Amino acid sequence: MSSAVRQPVRSSRRSDGRWLLSWLRQGALVLAVGALVAWLWHNAAVNMAARHITFGFEFLAHPAGFDIPFHLLEWDLTDTYGWALVVCIVNSALCAAMSVVLASALGLLIALMRLSGNPLAAGTSRVVMEVSRNTPQLVQIFFIYIAVLQSLPSPRLSYSIGDAIFLNVRGLLLPAPTIDPLIQLLGVLALGVTLIGWFARRPGHIGGVILGPALLLVWLVGAGISARWELPALHGFNFLGGLRVPPELLALWLGISIYTAAFISEIVRAAILGIAHGQTEAALTLGLSRGQAMYLVVLPQALRVLIPPLTSQYLNIIKSTTLGAAIAYPDILQIFGRTVLNQSGRAVEVMTLLIGVFLSVNLTTSVVMNRWNRRLMLQGR
Repeated sequence: MSSAVRQPVRSSRRSDGRWLLSWLRQGALVLAVGALVAWLWHNAAVNMAARHITFGFEFLAHPAGFDIPFHLLEWDLTDTYGWALVVCIVNSALCAAMSVVLASALGLLIALMRLSGNPLAAGTSRVVMEVSRNTPQLVQIFFIYIAVLQSLPSPRLSYSIGDAIFLNVRGLLLPAPTIDPLIQLLGVLALGVTLIGWFARRPGHIGGVILGPALLLVWLVGAGISARWELPALHGFNFLGGLRVPPELLALWLGISIYTAAFISEIVRAAILGIAHGQTEAALTLGLSRGQAMYLVVLPQALRVLIPPLTSQYLNIIKSTTLGAAIAYPDILQIFGRTVLNQSGRAVEVMTLLIGVFLSVNLTTSVVMNRWNRRLMLQGR
């Protein structure tokens, strides 16, 4: 009787000992990493002091004095290096967001073509996938920029769609909307409701998921009707008005999207093949078509397997936007990592800011995707 009582006590003492040992190991690892970082920081400070180099971020308040050829935010030659950083972050974020959307759509399309019973569609998708993923990404961007976009006609001979959209060697010209500030605020609120409804919903409740997209759709329709549209028009040898998408952005967007779509297609195909074929047969038995069975039954289940590897591809897209520096797209590396660095001479500070920006953006993306992945997980597992 006494031995039966003492046994749990010894087991508890052993578990407490393992817990204490685990925390000691983790504490020692943290101290070791901290000591290494402190040594590297001290070494850098000593070397910079020996070369009479000071460390600080006060240079961000200095006027830049250079132009940024493409920018979504307002930019002037008298603006500061700090504002140049913000403008370039927005430029990089624009390309990354566009690439995520297009790469996801192309990856899904290529995967569905590979899985179709049509030999022509399956063969074409396989060729596109193999060529894209087995050639360097930078080579593809250069090919699109030089061989495709630079061979387009001059502005006077532009390809046009309905006298509103034009494509030529200087880029893609689109109608530019002017939206009332109040309408813009309502759009931000609709987007916030969409995000909150998607990530804060309880399992089995779809009210928040439906309300957000419905509000966004209503806002898009209302904004499109109320906006004042400025059409691009040819004046002399160039177009004036409208929104111009430069060829550098087009080449970077298409190059990143096509390259990443090849990998996403294999991820999607593997996720679909991982779903039991009985799910498709059951859907067909209930009267659904093969397309309905794919989009209503198979793909929602495949998302549970798809999200983790898809997150890695999205993070690669964000990092790949730095390849725009090779074709002079004004992204964060081209403008801040080169022009600002050369003018200010603050190499350590500039590189520290670049690393911090990409770490912040990628970690935020990972948190969002992991949150989505947890929402899709089966309850009880």
